[in-house]
Amino acid sequence: MSQIQRDLEEARDVVAFLVAQHEQLTVLLNGVLAHSGLERQRHFDLAREMLARHETGEEMIVRPLTRDAPDGDAVAAARMAEENAAKEMLAVLEDLDVDSDEFGRLFTTFRQSVLEHAQAEERDEFPLLRLHADPDALLKARRRVERAEQLAPTRPHPSLRTTTVNYVAGPFAAMVDRARDFLRGT
Repeated sequence: MSQIQRDLEEARDVVAFLVAQHEQLTVLLNGVLAHSGLERQRHFDLAREMLARHETGEEMIVRPLTRDAPDGDAVAAARMAEENAAKEMLAVLEDLDVDSDEFGRLFTTFRQSVLEHAQAEERDEFPLLRLHADPDALLKARRRVERAEQLAPTRPHPSLRTTTVNYVAGPFAAMVDRARDFLRGT
């Protein structure tokens, strides 16, 4: 078992869980650039699915907690804007040949924006949660994020731009994604 897997399993609250997921996403994103051909596609598919699930969990469970904190609306809005931009770029990347120069250029930019987004969460949002959210709420939020990720779409959906829309349209999008993944064998 890797250190990241241990960190995920040992993470008691939502903040520790999401930080461990950020580490896992970094490894996946780096893996895309380290490979080519089918292996690059496999790494991209894994990263795409984890990002889609991870961001859904944050948008549905974490952002409402952030908005409840002092000045939390601005922090939540900034993170949502970053996530919405990432969904749009990820949807473009999905349609490109992973070995094309265009994919390489766009993915390099995308990877950097995802890493900067994770740093912003860890710098601005997570300390806000630690300071102002009830510790028991953070423990419960970890389990709720895991459940949301299990039901989340596996692909980016740029039209799912708000917490409310994720609750309403997310389950349908997830069902369509799973059917698409099954038919494509991914």
